[in-house]
Amino acid sequence: MLYKKINIELLVLADEAEPVVAELNAALDQLEEKYALFGGEIETLALDHPGTRKRSALAHTIAAGELALRTTRESLTVALRAVI
Repeated sequence: MLYKKINIELLVLADEAEPVVAELNAALDQLEEKYALFGGEIETLALDHPGTRKRSALAHTIAAGELALRTTRESLTVALRAVI
């Protein structure tokens, strides 16, 4: 029989790690009711992440909206100055 190993790596804030692991374990329990899962474990490891946190899709959307507003405001200002 052919098997596939699935690896998932997540970075979460240290104080949020325990609740995330608990929810992942609950999700795995639900998956075991539907599928044949063999082995596996959730391993946690403390580390210092040197990079900045990546922006979420919502943060990108908000930034795009702010840019659009700023551009519109600048265009309207130029247009009003041209009229006056």
